[in-house]
Amino acid sequence: MARSIVDVRILQREYLLAITRALTAELDLADLLRLILRAAVELVSGKAGLIALEEPNTRMLQVAAVHGIPAQVVDHFAPLLRDLPAAEENGPETELTRRLRIVAQNAAMGLTQMIRLPLKIGEDSIGVIYVFLSGSYYIIDDAPALLRSFAEQAAIAVKNARLYQQINQEKQRLDAILDDSADGVMILDPTLKITVFNRALSAMTGWRSEDAIGRDHAEVMRWVSLRTDMDLHKALANQWPLPGAAHLYVEGDLQRADNEMHQSADGQLISLGVTYAPLMDENGRMTDIIANVRDLTRYREEEALQKTFISVVSHELKTPVSIIKGYAGTLQRQDANWSPEIVQESLQVIEEEADNLTDLIDSLLEVSRLQAGTFSLEISDDVLLVTIVANVVRKFGSQTDKHKLIINFPPEFPPITGDERRLTQVMNNLVSNAIKYSPDGSVIRIIGAVHAKHVTVSVKDAGIGIPDHQKNRIFQKFSRLDNALSRKTEGTGLGLFLSKSIIEAHNGRIWFSNNDDGPGTTFTFSLPRD
Repeated sequence: MARSIVDVRILQREYLLAITRALTAELDLADLLRLILRAAVELVSGKAGLIALEEPNTRMLQVAAVHGIPAQVVDHFAPLLRDLPAAEENGPETELTRRLRIVAQNAAMGLTQMIRLPLKIGEDSIGVIYVFLSGSYYIIDDAPALLRSFAEQAAIAVKNARLYQQINQEKQRLDAILDDSADGVMILDPTLKITVFNRALSAMTGWRSEDAIGRDHAEVMRWVSLRTDMDLHKALANQWPLPGAAHLYVEGDLQRADNEMHQSADGQLISLGVTYAPLMDENGRMTDIIANVRDLTRYREEEALQKTFISVVSHELKTPVSIIKGYAGTLQRQDANWSPEIVQESLQVIEEEADNLTDLIDSLLEVSRLQAGTFSLEISDDVLLVTIVANVVRKFGSQTDKHKLIINFPPEFPPITGDERRLTQVMNNLVSNAIKYSPDGSVIRIIGAVHAKHVTVSVKDAGIGIPDHQKNRIFQKFSRLDNALSRKTEGTGLGLFLSKSIIEAHNGRIWFSNNDDGPGTTFTFSLPRD
């Protein structure tokens, strides 16, 4: 009998040593808990086991792993986890024995004995291991000490696994933040190889993350032109980073990569601003470079639009003012005796140019209201588009005899609900553009159509058409066709931008297409009938 007990002890200690080694190598918490529990049960030839861990915030025990316990009866072990008595002499054992009888009766697993092993590191409680036995199993004298030693090792392993889990979760959280950041983020190692390349930067540069990672910085960030004095490579050659000037800002135009073949380029340039920040170790050596990248393309476009605005508006404002001043000065000459006809004609020119000046100022105010969010409609019922079109055609027909304006609307064209003044402004813009860009002697047609839920109005000219490469910006503010005719034609480039805003404010839409039956363009807008 003594030899048998000694043999069991030797086997248990050898097993404990092997399990302890396994515990130190396992960092996955779920796998570690299963390993601990199986080992604890096997050490005493038990029937089942349970590990409960304390929740960090509530300090309540929650089942984290089970061994030999069917899933449908796990809830019956709750009395062993809730409201445990204080650690007094014989108190916990007596109370736990009573609770075990309740658990054994409810679970119907034939459990007769239980070993409770606290998982503690010093005074820090992590959880508890329960090992359940059945029948009249005899526990050798030093088995509890052996299990306590095992529990101490298990507690350390659980704490390490939890720390690893927290670090891994934090890394995943930081990775998600970097990847979902609206700004581009790139991390370089000391050799300038890319180690992190997030989705926003992929969208900017055209490089897929998996293709960019591992490549040299210069291969991916191919600057076509720079607005700053130096790029990253020149800065490093000049001993960057220097004390007190750790951050480096580089701005310029970058060549986007082809989405299919990254070795070539799709020809598109984007404006980027990149802030490089070095990450230093305790010895002052640079371990990484973190690059924060922003797409400045829209900003540069807005900057160009502002320059265009200043140029166009100054010209457009100066022209009518010069004409008005010229005619007014001519009429005031004391050495001339103007006939009533010349006076009347001059006053008419002054009035027309004053109207042009008023229209320009109104357009600029409308753009300002749109950008400020104060744009609104004055809605009225029974707006007659036929009448609006007729009035616009009559107005432009009296101003030019070089174009023929034809109205083609079906009978019983229904009235709509809308802002009559602003819809008149849309028709003025569309017909004015058609006249400006159509050759003399051509026909301009204004066509109405009725549909089940909406009506459409089209303005069809015989002009120069719109090139494919300019179609995407035709409704942008201050945008005008870049050709010889447009350069000779006055205008601010605000008409179509305002027209689109007005139509969309009516829950309608506006579009254009080049004519299939000849030169020219057709602009069409639709408005809901209700």
